[in-house]
Amino acid sequence: MLGEYPIQGRGAAEIAASVERAVGSGDLLPGQPLPPMRELAALLDVNPNTVAAAYRTLRERGVIETAGRRGSRVRPKPATTGRDELRVDVPEGARDLSTGNPDPALLPALAPAFAQAAAHADQAPALYGDEPAVPDLVRAARSALDADGVPAGPLTLTSGSLDAVERVLAAHLRPGDAVAVEDPCWGSVLDLIPALGLRTVPVGVDDEGPLPAELDAALRSGARALLVTTRAQNPTGASVSARRARELRAVLGEYAGTVLIEDDHGHGIVELPAHPLAGATPHWAFVRSVSKTYGPDLRLAVLAGDTRTVDLVRGRQRLGPGWVSRLLQRAVVSLWADGAVGPEVAASYSKRRGRLLDALAERGVTAHGRSGMNVWVPVPDETGAVARLLQSGWAVAPGARFRLDSPPAIRITVSPLTDADIVPLADAVAAAVRPSPARSYG
Repeated sequence: MLGEYPIQGRGAAEIAASVERAVGSGDLLPGQPLPPMRELAALLDVNPNTVAAAYRTLRERGVIETAGRRGSRVRPKPATTGRDELRVDVPEGARDLSTGNPDPALLPALAPAFAQAAAHADQAPALYGDEPAVPDLVRAARSALDADGVPAGPLTLTSGSLDAVERVLAAHLRPGDAVAVEDPCWGSVLDLIPALGLRTVPVGVDDEGPLPAELDAALRSGARALLVTTRAQNPTGASVSARRARELRAVLGEYAGTVLIEDDHGHGIVELPAHPLAGATPHWAFVRSVSKTYGPDLRLAVLAGDTRTVDLVRGRQRLGPGWVSRLLQRAVVSLWADGAVGPEVAASYSKRRGRLLDALAERGVTAHGRSGMNVWVPVPDETGAVARLLQSGWAVAPGARFRLDSPPAIRITVSPLTDADIVPLADAVAAAVRPSPARSYG
């Protein structure tokens, strides 16, 4: 018996499912201890090995954690309570700057590309046993990667960048291993890693990317993988500079066993060049998705990597989805060939971001946004800042969605902004980030 909730089941799978249901429903709270394995085995009248297997499953799924003699407890942020729950309810009439979505007006028309892809499929339908990647897509992707300095190597395709990250981590790491991640970073990554039974180790970020000294400390502490965003880092807008790339490569050179994963989701919406780290370690993956540039519903990413990493990912895919839709692949080839997204898209995001940053600076507000479609604003009181901005008619994302150990902040997505929005938004942010005035009760 654990509080008022009885853990049930006779087999390991049933016991694990019982605990996970309780965590999902809130009957078991983050940080709440679980009974010792022998005690629970006696309560359920099962073998202690059965409970041990159930607890192992729960650890691998990121639901619980075990700390030696202190026993097992529900994770403080279990995988069943995703960071997307840390969202703002946008009231009617408020402007929503919290989503991280691209501007729909800057997305290309998809109908011609899919019509062309469908016509090709009518003439030569894709069949089981065909090559998983369309050769034209591979050639175009390889050419672009070569131009950006990504080392030669095999390619494969995944259903978006998060799918690629998950597959590479699952291929190389085992439950309990640690992953060095940017702090702050993409909230979905902070959900995914514990769901795989892995641990996060935060690495601080400035405008030029991960801090070398903090990366060294993370890898020295035993982190087996590093996940880094090349450009348009979400949420801070950081972009790895040439100087920072050299520094990070030097650190990685001391830890050859590190699995390096780079996310270049900003390709096509960023004016700054890429400075890849790929090849700094024997096992690496460089992931380039199309969702931000061509639309979030286009779930396709190109994954370049060393031969072993790509082979492991391909092998696991064959046991699951098999391949990414060739119809989707051919549509992307068509979009690339037609130049459906030009440099004016990156310039538009840069203009909006730059104007907001300038306006905030004029009001004495420190903010970050070197690239991409988001601006990151440190605040003394995250909850208060979000609430005050809502009262002013602006919905922004709370930084808690993206943070581990880094200080409070808010994320503002610039995609919906017009020129007329900049001044009133900057005024509202400046008012929202000021500490609350002291109250006198004399």
